[in-house]
Amino acid sequence: MHCGPQGIARYLGCICAAQHCIPRCPEVCLLFPGHLFFLSPSVNACVDVVLSGVKLLEALGLEPSDGKNHAVLNSRQDLREAFSHFMERGAAAERFFSDAEVFQDIARTASEHPAAQLYVGGNAALIGQKLATNPDLKILLCGPVGPKLHELLDDNVVVPPESMQERDEFHLILEYQAGEQWGQVRAPAANRFIFSHDLSNGALNMLEVFVSSLDEFQPDLVVLSGLHMMEGQSKEMRHRRLMEAVASISDIPTDIPIHLELASMTDQDFMSNIMHQVFPLVNSIGLNEQELLFLTQSASGPHASLASWSGIPDVGVVSDILFWILKEHGKTAERASDLTRIHFHTLAYHILATVDGHWGNQAAAVAAGARAAGTQACATDTIDTSKVFLKAPLEFLTSHTEAPAKISLDPDKPVVQWHREGISFHFSPVLVCKDPVRTVGLGDAISAEGLLYSEAYPQ
Repeated sequence: MHCGPQGIARYLGCICAAQHCIPRCPEVCLLFPGHLFFLSPSVNACVDVVLSGVKLLEALGLEPSDGKNHAVLNSRQDLREAFSHFMERGAAAERFFSDAEVFQDIARTASEHPAAQLYVGGNAALIGQKLATNPDLKILLCGPVGPKLHELLDDNVVVPPESMQERDEFHLILEYQAGEQWGQVRAPAANRFIFSHDLSNGALNMLEVFVSSLDEFQPDLVVLSGLHMMEGQSKEMRHRRLMEAVASISDIPTDIPIHLELASMTDQDFMSNIMHQVFPLVNSIGLNEQELLFLTQSASGPHASLASWSGIPDVGVVSDILFWILKEHGKTAERASDLTRIHFHTLAYHILATVDGHWGNQAAAVAAGARAAGTQACATDTIDTSKVFLKAPLEFLTSHTEAPAKISLDPDKPVVQWHREGISFHFSPVLVCKDPVRTVGLGDAISAEGLLYSEAYPQ
């Protein structure tokens, strides 16, 4: 079977808002037609300094070295080894840089590099910025917003005065392209390595602003992100602020859907705490393949013995872990949990897993997320089939822990669906950009677009 990008591009291009539907398009209704309340209690907003990782390391005088994973970066040597480690795997990662003075020197070199570009950064601000492109939505962003970030934000993003600060928080985004080499390391796929010395976001400094803003803004949706930034804090501070965040989330009215966007983490105990204490309070989560594997390893879930992904994550393995999360931490008749939706995104494909009876429009939502990945990476308004290729498996099994179904991809109707014990799975291939303009923020754009096209059923 020939399965090129043309048929898939036609299908993804057909996903549209209900009021502008093309005949025979999948019917789509925007979930939040009025004011959209966007908020990050973990105040994950910053300025991203984006440039080639190899160019920065060369500018710092660092020679190529063997890769080594570091949970925290304490020196330039750690940076060199960690970048090599993840570049060799083509994997995204994010780390805290502990030495403030050394980080400031590196950040200065990065921001002054002629190839550097400055963008809105942080999961919270990125999702808000993406949603703000819809003229009918208003976004409230609570986070440490300095003068440069405020200048970069869309006019539809409202920043409370209490969130303004004199200095910006900078995150360094070291990008690399597929096939790019640094010494003996060759990247199998385009991706990025992120690091920062960000104390404002990690300490949840805007938590109280978040709580006080709810009544005034009257949100239709709350999006939470940035809990991973707390890993830069001491365990005592992390535990205390997580408990305060849990208390604040518990105060959000139950008729407001809450989405939690995860990011790269290294502390399994902290990840386990988030699973047990935060997951039951949110309706939806978004995550990528690194975060999904780390999550199941942290809680000894299915396929936890898998050390890392080999190439494209196996669909059956991913499906098993998503099923386990919703069965163990999601809403059931016996469990007081609100979690009913998971949006999984990886380079080659996306899966939207939902508990039956709580969400609609899933086929359009997962396809809209896939379309956003292809257009944003290539910086095009629509998918240009000359600039993308298909990397998703043409056939796959839906599970490795129960009797699976075998599914073959149809390019003319590429979104496929299967069911398992009251949980629905919707799969969409992604048309991968051959020469991505920018990789950072893709996951946030995907989650934002998927949320916009999801229909939450009143409970």
